[in-house]
Amino acid sequence: MGITKTQIFDQHQNELAQLFKILGHPARIAILQYISKQNTCICNDLVEEIGLAQATISQHLKELKSIGLLKGEIEGKSMCYCIDIDRWNALQKNLNSFFNTTKINCC
Repeated sequence: MGITKTQIFDQHQNELAQLFKILGHPARIAILQYISKQNTCICNDLVEEIGLAQATISQHLKELKSIGLLKGEIEGKSMCYCIDIDRWNALQKNLNSFFNTTKINCC
């Protein structure tokens, strides 16, 4: 596999690329949508709700947590997750900035 040369891009470009990479899986979008609609932290509801195996759900949660969108706490034998509101808002601001500064040009 080739070198990505991320060092030639600025921090903002690298961060957006990483976010898009992590968010580029429909299961992760479904997980975020489900968690964002809940009033409490989610512990074991995701397997039944999303319809994937526990190990698969855990891997997707790990990826979402790696970019800071989820916070998690251990409760007994299970992990409970919720949206990190500060990071969620920062992501929204970052994406709005990206899309709002793009000029509309047509060929």
